[in-house]
Amino acid sequence: MKKVIEKRKDIAFYIMLYPLPMHKDSARIAKAIQCTKSLELLDEAFAKKQIPDPTCETTAIDENIKLAQKLGITGTPGLIFPDGSLVPGAIDADKIISTIDKK
Repeated sequence: MKKVIEKRKDIAFYIMLYPLPMHKDSARIAKAIQCTKSLELLDEAFAKKQIPDPTCETTAIDENIKLAQKLGITGTPGLIFPDGSLVPGAIDADKIISTIDKK
């Protein structure tokens, strides 16, 4: 995402946190990130740094899980493009840009 944003200021991402049960403590970490709305905290989580406990009550993560299940999303990452198409798994910045430009 960062590479896409560096190349194209007209493309934005809406991040929906989707903790997977196989990742220990991922639900708590996702809630902490949701509460702070901090991209820095998200980066720290991916860097395996210690993440503080959530500072709010939120149902957003539970709602994200329900939505993912409804849409058939079973893993991360997953990109949903403006036309509603879903691309599961990681794809490189140039592929994201070319996919958006085609739609």
